[in-house]
Amino acid sequence: MDKKPSKNQTSKWLAMMNIPFQMGVIIFCFTYLGIWLDEKYTGTSIFTIILSLVSVFVSLYNVIRQVKNLNKED
Repeated sequence: MDKKPSKNQTSKWLAMMNIPFQMGVIIFCFTYLGIWLDEKYTGTSIFTIILSLVSVFVSLYNVIRQVKNLNKED
């Protein structure tokens, strides 16, 4: 009764487990860039706010694109 997952199913799980790390790296990098730009050019936090929001949208787009590609392979 032991069913081993197929290689295709295992690779899908690995791809799905990788998504949160990708999101975290994207959001961290954009936010860090925003903080650096604010310290360098302005005294406000406008770049941090803008780049943080952009990073969330970019990472969500990336997740949607990857999930569509995974579903397309079925």
